[in-house]
Amino acid sequence: MRILAPNYGMNRAVPLFLLLTFSRLLAEDVLTYSDPHPQAYHTSTRASVIDSRCSSHPEINFVLEKDGKSTDTENADVDTRVKPRGQCVIWLMGYNPLLAERLNQYGLHSIQVAYAREWFNQLNTEPKDDTQHLGNIRCEALTGLDTSKFIQIPLPDSMQERTFQLIKFLAKNQPAARWDYFLKADGKSLNWEKIIIAGSSHGATSSARFGIQQKVARVVMFCGPRDQFEDWQSLPSATPPNRFFGYSHILDGGWTGNHYPRSWLLLGLNKFGPIVNADTTPAPFAHSRRLTTEGDVKNDPAKAHGYVQPNKNSPKDAKGNYLQDEVWKYLFTSDVNAVGAAVAPEASTPMDLRKK
Repeated sequence: MRILAPNYGMNRAVPLFLLLTFSRLLAEDVLTYSDPHPQAYHTSTRASVIDSRCSSHPEINFVLEKDGKSTDTENADVDTRVKPRGQCVIWLMGYNPLLAERLNQYGLHSIQVAYAREWFNQLNTEPKDDTQHLGNIRCEALTGLDTSKFIQIPLPDSMQERTFQLIKFLAKNQPAARWDYFLKADGKSLNWEKIIIAGSSHGATSSARFGIQQKVARVVMFCGPRDQFEDWQSLPSATPPNRFFGYSHILDGGWTGNHYPRSWLLLGLNKFGPIVNADTTPAPFAHSRRLTTEGDVKNDPAKAHGYVQPNKNSPKDAKGNYLQDEVWKYLFTSDVNAVGAAVAPEASTPMDLRKK
């Protein structure tokens, strides 16, 4: 195991009073609850109710309502009976109550935000002359920045702004849950270094793209990232690469097709350890950032794709404990500065997956 030390940019000793001041500030920033009625909180609300600026984009099937039903519902979960870790997970796929429950038990706040992810069904093409086509679409959907000519997502409809508006709403309406902890002191933006961005498949890919754009506490990627013909994964990253964590089943088509192994190499995750079989290597999994499983899925690649995240079919032991719980806990709560020994990129992973 290696421990990544902070780089102070100087070779002389840090004065004692600065260390004491820093320690005091850290102590003041520790999240605690003073909830008179500790409990598990669940909130479900609409993005358009929180923020009237939200709008529909029917050209990519990203709308506020469909067939008379709202499609901009967002969810938030926290359990004030559990000691908080001071980090909030943003889940970039559909609401997963089992995942939210596990995250809350780890001491994490959790939200699922409604943002433009439906574009994938219309725009999932990768021109040979543009190796960042999908990455740029993802970036605009996530941030509201004008990064792609193929999609027009204004700031109020971006993941980034809708997350801020949701947490601001929760801070006002559910003060005992301390959602305010994730806002900056002026209340005008999120403190992204207290945020974990996570997703599966399409959501894992967008999580990685956002982590490259915006520095966050960590990025958790279940069965991803894809975009196997693109190279945005190797862009300079605002989030240090040791904060990216991937987990895949070896029968997942994205694994057997080398989509995920390739992306993990482009992200530089081999610098923090080899690919580790989480079934046979106990936590902390050699502090690797690249975990796999061979769990029984009856040789079904579709089941393999969803196997790695909490779901109603997740296997349990005789006592009812999830077999993958230690893996999930590691992915979301392990020390990001504890890393495995670097290894060379696997020669067996092809880096050009385009048909010749």
